[in-house]
Amino acid sequence: MDAPRRAAHQRDVPRATVELSGGGHGEVGHGGHAAHPTDTVDTIVRDWSRERPDLDVDPLRIFSRVKRIAKQLDALRKAAFAETGLELWEFDVLSALRRAGSPHRLSPKHLLASNLVSSGTMTNRIDRLVSRGLVTREVDPNDGRGILVTMTANGRDLVDQALTRLVAAERELLAELDLETRDDLATALRTLSLRMDDPAH
Repeated sequence: MDAPRRAAHQRDVPRATVELSGGGHGEVGHGGHAAHPTDTVDTIVRDWSRERPDLDVDPLRIFSRVKRIAKQLDALRKAAFAETGLELWEFDVLSALRRAGSPHRLSPKHLLASNLVSSGTMTNRIDRLVSRGLVTREVDPNDGRGILVTMTANGRDLVDQALTRLVAAERELLAELDLETRDDLATALRTLSLRMDDPAH
């Protein structure tokens, strides 16, 4: 990467990224005025650019921040769910059932598709949710060999409470991004997500 392009990349740091990924102090621009604030990823990219000038390390600007934000979002989710007593995986299973609409019933196959875990792991999770009274499990009337998982009223109450707290916490994180910026960010992340989901890649 040439020096002007690298310098431009290092300046391209949205303010919200600093807050989400462990922000640092702002750089000082011309005339002593503060330029864009920097974060740990800026330091990492700058260091690698110096040590490996032969390598275009631009992807680190994106994926290092995605990794750091994902880790911190896990902590935020745990905190948001703490008062409901739900684990992250419990919320994921219950939210799949909740989003399915009344009667909030899915087969284990559909739950697997939305949770991306092994069949053995999903069976264990269903067992634990049944023991907590958050779901029930019954034989599929249309397929005697299959089963259906149905969310209970208690499960619905808990997942609704957890979602309300989660959305409030995430909205606070996005407070400094206007709607246009959020739309642009969502569009870019959707494009990246679709590419990564494509088996051809």
